[in-house]
Amino acid sequence: MVLFIMNGIAANNNVKTLNINKKLKGSNLRDAIGKTVITLILFAFSLVMVLPFIWMISTSMKYEVDVFTYPIQWIPAKFRIIENYREVWFGDAPFTLYYFNSIKVTVITTVLSLLISSMAAFAFSKLKFPGRDKIFLLIIATMIIPDQVTLIPRFLYFKWLHLFDTHICLIISMLFSQSNIFFITQFMKSLPAELSDSAKIDGAGTFRTFWNIILPLTKPAIATMAIIKFIWSWNDYQNVLIFITNAKLFTIQIGVRMFTDKYGSFYSLIMAASVSAIIPLFIVFALGQKYIIEGLTAGSVKG
Repeated sequence: MVLFIMNGIAANNNVKTLNINKKLKGSNLRDAIGKTVITLILFAFSLVMVLPFIWMISTSMKYEVDVFTYPIQWIPAKFRIIENYREVWFGDAPFTLYYFNSIKVTVITTVLSLLISSMAAFAFSKLKFPGRDKIFLLIIATMIIPDQVTLIPRFLYFKWLHLFDTHICLIISMLFSQSNIFFITQFMKSLPAELSDSAKIDGAGTFRTFWNIILPLTKPAIATMAIIKFIWSWNDYQNVLIFITNAKLFTIQIGVRMFTDKYGSFYSLIMAASVSAIIPLFIVFALGQKYIIEGLTAGSVKG
């Protein structure tokens, strides 16, 4: 009798185990189907988003008569790469000069902006002084002010300082970044306070603690903000349009606009100029994309 009861209990447990396995398999199957559907939707969405970019690259390598052929030739039947890009770089428009101006302004702006932002972030996250939190809140509150509101004051300010129509006014206009300060501050707050405390015990001053201890540990956040700031500065169009009148000081964005005005009916040349203008952005993003994910994830959780 005991053996019979034990066999019945074992059989019942086996049935329950089979039911649980079936439910798990059904749940896993539904999850797999759901993930597959979401992946296909995202793939279709990303394909729609990237098609204009693919068309731009394809058009930059075509003869003008093949630009609007139907159906679209994604891979040109006849390539005209060298001629199109030679006209962009060595034609009437000084693209080399525009590139040099953009690199000069963007690199200087990015380096100085990150230095200022990281020093401010260190002060707001690791130092204690009266009104620290109120000043930080005030800086963040200025993010609601549109950049266009300050155009006239900056214009008068640069005129008064005799900086109008120089690259210095462009650099000053883009030096201060509330988003950089906020992001780097949040990242530094996630670093243990024991690091700076132990540095003080060892006799390190404030600057040495910042430069040798905190700043190297903040590399992911700084690299992330460097990429974003570089892209933002490279694509700046408004400040150059307002504060620069000398054609020799134009950056690549104004240069592309002037090129478009001159070659408005030649779409192959316009697309070649556009591809040339975004090459540095792809290089910078390709080199630093891992830091973007690392910086965003590391700075998202404190502790």
